[in-house]
Amino acid sequence: MPKKEDRRLKVGVLGCGPIAQAAHFESCTKARNADLYAICDVAPDLLERMAWTHQPEKTFSDYAAMLADPEMDAVIVATSDAFHVPASLQALAAGKNVLSEKPIGVGVEEVESLREAVTKSGKVLQVGHMKRFDAGLEAAKDFIDHEMGELLALKAWYCDSTHRYPMTDAVQPLIVTSKLARKPAGDPKADLQRYYMLAHGSHLVDTARYFGGEILEVEARLSERFGARCWFVDVAFANGALGHLDLTVAVRMDWHEGFQIYGEQGSVIGKTYNPWYYKSSEVDIFRERDGATTRVLGADGHFYRRQLEGFADVILKGAPMRGADVEDGVASVRAMIAIAQSAREGRTVKLKDVQGVL
Repeated sequence: MPKKEDRRLKVGVLGCGPIAQAAHFESCTKARNADLYAICDVAPDLLERMAWTHQPEKTFSDYAAMLADPEMDAVIVATSDAFHVPASLQALAAGKNVLSEKPIGVGVEEVESLREAVTKSGKVLQVGHMKRFDAGLEAAKDFIDHEMGELLALKAWYCDSTHRYPMTDAVQPLIVTSKLARKPAGDPKADLQRYYMLAHGSHLVDTARYFGGEILEVEARLSERFGARCWFVDVAFANGALGHLDLTVAVRMDWHEGFQIYGEQGSVIGKTYNPWYYKSSEVDIFRERDGATTRVLGADGHFYRRQLEGFADVILKGAPMRGADVEDGVASVRAMIAIAQSAREGRTVKLKDVQGVL
């Protein structure tokens, strides 16, 4: 565990559900430059259990009361997707910095209103695309930006596995639930197309944008068979590169995630593991100039902790934003809506034209 620095961000976590228990509480306690200052949840039994387990300085059952605490610097929004934008807006209005779970929102209008609020507030908002803090992906990004030259094409895939839960249950903490937890209206999993796009497609889209830059338009096809859903998406990047994305849930094999990138002065091939193993991606970088391939070990694979540390460095030290900012979050929402619309209507869709919600 990294040694704690003298100056640390005091973080409050909104929501004591699965993602907070599996990722954010531990990240706050392990981060070199942050502390778990407060936790908040409307379910009293869950709040009490998490307080005993993780020992924050304060607990709150009311979000407004937590935001009113003058000592708290930032909030991690670890709630259901439908609550991300309202909770982030409330935090910004209270003068708090925000690290929001992905996706940043579910509709174009709401995320654009959040972007305006971020600009007016002068506060930091980072979206929880933690894969940007995978050392393998960071090495690939550095090569693309400084050595590879022009980008020719990118292929990326995110394929959840039918075997993921037996595998992740072995490494994750036992998730505690409560019948008193606040839930969004309706069952988020009632529409699996929408649920899979928000839960998994948001990662795939952000990875494509992280490496390839702005996406102008998409053309998507969707196949549904034997309980599996497969999106194949052709992408046009603003820099002229071509892209192809594969989102499949669930494949009858091990977790299958990665990318191939072809450039002017070299190429990159990456294999990404199930994130709950906290293992950095195996990324092979080939340089044309010497005909050699290199791979970064990436021994520190705690993406969620590294994500929080990057967020805290921006606030405490004025460091450059390494994570996804609000513009990235808005672009990802637009891309997901465009993919869904293209698959439904059988035509190419430009991201700038999409409106509404996923």
